[in-house]
Amino acid sequence: MSAVLLFGIFFALLFLNVPIAMSLGVSSIITTMAVKPAMMSTIAANLYSSTNTYVLLAIPFFILAGNIMDVSGISVRLINFFNSLVGHTKHGTAMVCVIVACFFAAISGSGPATVAALGGILIPAMSKSGYEKDTSAALMSTAGAIGIVIPPSITFVVYGSVTGTSVGDLFMAGIIPGILIGVAIYFTMVISSRGCNLVRQPKASGKERWKAFGDAVWGILMPVIILGGIYGGIFTPTEAAAVSAIYGLIVGMFIYKTLRFKEIVVILRQSVSQTAVVMLIIGCAAVFGKVLTFTGLASDASQSLISIAHGNKYTFLLMVNIILIIAGCFIDANSALYILCPILFPIAKTLGIDAVHLGAVMTVNLALGLITPPVGVNLFTGCGVAGITLTDMVKKIWPFVIAVLIVLLLVTYIPQISTILPSLMVK
Repeated sequence: MSAVLLFGIFFALLFLNVPIAMSLGVSSIITTMAVKPAMMSTIAANLYSSTNTYVLLAIPFFILAGNIMDVSGISVRLINFFNSLVGHTKHGTAMVCVIVACFFAAISGSGPATVAALGGILIPAMSKSGYEKDTSAALMSTAGAIGIVIPPSITFVVYGSVTGTSVGDLFMAGIIPGILIGVAIYFTMVISSRGCNLVRQPKASGKERWKAFGDAVWGILMPVIILGGIYGGIFTPTEAAAVSAIYGLIVGMFIYKTLRFKEIVVILRQSVSQTAVVMLIIGCAAVFGKVLTFTGLASDASQSLISIAHGNKYTFLLMVNIILIIAGCFIDANSALYILCPILFPIAKTLGIDAVHLGAVMTVNLALGLITPPVGVNLFTGCGVAGITLTDMVKKIWPFVIAVLIVLLLVTYIPQISTILPSLMVK
């Protein structure tokens, strides 16, 4: 009865286009009132405590740093630099799209932000090079999904907060899977564009490349400073987020000189707005997860999964993938983590699955959710930037979805892909 009420109200509100935070919150409150009214007094406390954690302080700072570097013009400089290196090759523009997406992901930590910042430049550039516009938009949307896998990743921060796993280890775990996704979608683009009359750009001279590098070096250094500081023991991931925001401000104001006080005010407002949306979703999702716990739904679901898996961790991981792929089609990554981690994480520990490995598997799954309809945020962002319909995008996105699925299977069943770098750092 509790499950029918909780999930019935939640999905009914979702299909009525009620914002996901409100859908989570309202369904939780109504279920609590109907099943266990005495727990109503704990809802506000749970909402507050779920967002009042030191680890989650990294989120507003990473959002702020990404917005600062975007307005500072770092995206354009990164594109120009990598274009000078590989733009003259046959599929150079597509390669630039993937490489720059990986670098910008290491600045913004967000999938939609990566698509929005780069798509306006790269989608027209790919179209000009001979690629179909909707295929170019599909590549850009998928490349943007790398944003939640490559560190620093807001999704890894949330997973670390929910499960108590080291955020630094999770950041390292995302590097190889992120690169593999980039390689997979690049070759998917190469295969998809067979028959297109591609135009090669002129090869840049050494002087042009050096100048482009000089313009982009401050952006390239940002992820180096963030990750180097974390793994060098200089600061924590949360402190690294604050350092990245200050670094971006210094670069924008005093090196690139593209930031003025008036623009900083706009950036702060935008960052506060984006942070509020994320934190409200996290708070409401945490309350939803709490309802799952005190109604016994989480325990029942855990027992059912263990029974179905027969204690086999490989079967369990397959079930995790199926559950998350379906969940990713309807809810955002942060909500999925707060709802599903209380169910899946204890089972994984019982079966001896490494917490960092599970985090990588879940995050790649949720990256896939960014490009799968009906609620793939990157799809809508890519459509808006490219000026195409969702129908056009969906027709071209499936080869890229398959490419990410292949990487997901590799990450799922070869744990070393995600655990080797964290283990090396420990040594």
